[in-house]
Amino acid sequence: MARYIGPKSRIARRFGEAIFGEDKVLAKRPYAPGQHGVNRRKKNSEYGTQLAEKQKAKYTYGVLERQFRLLFAKAARTKGITGEILIQLLECRLDNIVYRLGMAPTRAAARQLVSHRHITVDGKVVNIPSFEVKPGQVVAVREKAKSLEVINESLQGFNHAKYGWLEWNEADKAGKLLNVPARAEIPENIKEQLIVELYSK
Repeated sequence: MARYIGPKSRIARRFGEAIFGEDKVLAKRPYAPGQHGVNRRKKNSEYGTQLAEKQKAKYTYGVLERQFRLLFAKAARTKGITGEILIQLLECRLDNIVYRLGMAPTRAAARQLVSHRHITVDGKVVNIPSFEVKPGQVVAVREKAKSLEVINESLQGFNHAKYGWLEWNEADKAGKLLNVPARAEIPENIKEQLIVELYSK
């Protein structure tokens, strides 16, 4: 299954944000990677700015180019504000929901839990990270996986109240998607309008 497996700190430094979660390298070297990263003052063109925003969204959610383009096409066909719908579609991916519920410390770890068949949706095992979770569906840790150290460590002390569109059941290690989150409720620092402008060229 295709996914980005390159150096993550380098990507985070390029954008100046910890897009993959806490990053010790970025904290030490908060400037662009490369020999001239410290002194780089290159001014981006309009296209360059739009492209960078798309790349940031792709890396943040762990989506490759073809998947991202298909998601954008779906968002464009859906009634509403295309940019907002795109971010909402990314948020409703199964691997992202697993991450938001605190079952995994990063989206990459969440993707692995899904791929390794440790996660169920409405009681059925789903091993497709891009599966679109619909409001009312319950995402849970499979019974056999409830003792996994990575899941229990990630859940320890996790604040489930910070995402109002998700409901957590500690006893069952399960969470329900109550509704598709509004853009204001999604904390990611992504300027989706720039992505729309890029694809509209």
